[in-house]
Parts: sequence; structure tokens; C-alpha cells
Amino acid sequence: MSIVETAAGTRAARRASRRPLVQHLVTADENSLAELELVLATLPLCAVGRVFIEVPDADAVGVVEVPPRMTVTWLVRTRGGVRRATGEILTRAATAWADEMLCDGSEATLRTEATLLGCFISTADIVDHLTEHHGVAPTAIHAPARYGLPVH
Repeated sequence: MSIVETAAGTRAARRASRRPLVQHLVTADENSLAELELVLATLPLCAVGRVFIEVPDADAVGVVEVPPRMTVTWLVRTRGGVRRATGEILTRAATAWADEMLCDGSEATLRTEATLLGCFISTADIVDHLTEHHGVAPTAIHAPARYGLPVH
């Protein structure tokens, strides 16, 4: 093996060691903002992933602190005078994220942890989508115990 091959292998190993092992999906709505803040505060500084927060209108959009490598998307239920059902756009956003981020079998190399704090209907729909379409283990999905869903 040449020095060039060894150096390239070392650089590749360093890059691989910096890649995240877990990506996070976090969902919430206006009724679970306190729970959301607690969840976000417990994430490691190096956490990567996406946070979706559904709120009734633009006046409810705020600021939440997340690790630098996480993205927050506020989903406004009422737009142009049209009001969507509670949980509708949250479900669509989270399932679209899963379809994009988990489409290539990445669950095998990059574990997904989901914390779902939105309303029961959206949470149940997202759980079904993650487990049935993408093979996410129920133990990797966290939801309020009061929902009685078969998750951790």
C-alpha cells in the first residue's frame, strides 16, 4: 500500500467518524410546545435532523432553540383564509420528510429516532408511515403515553 492510499484511507475514516449515527425527527403543535422545549433541551449539541411545528396561524410562530445541525419548520394551519384540520399539514410534512430521507434504505446506516408530540391523529398516522413504509422500529419512536400507541 502506498502512502497516498494510506492518507486517503485515513481521511475517509476521519470523515466517516464525523458522520452522525442518528437523525432525529421531532413533531409538535401549539399544545405541546412545553414538551417540545424539554425534548430539544435533551438532544446532544451534535444532533442532526428536522423539527416540524404546526400552529394555528402566523401569529403563533415563534423561536425555539435547537442544535446547530437541526432545521425547524413552522407549519401554519390557516393560510389565505383556508384553515386545515389539526394535524393535517404536520402529517404531510413528516411523511414527506420520511419519504425523502429514508427512501434509500438509510435506516440501515443512519438510525432514525422520532419524537412525535403533535395531536393523536397526526402522531398515529406518522407512526404507521414510519413503521410500515420505512421499517423504523417502534422502539425508536417516542410519543406521549396518553396516546396508547405501540411505541417506546
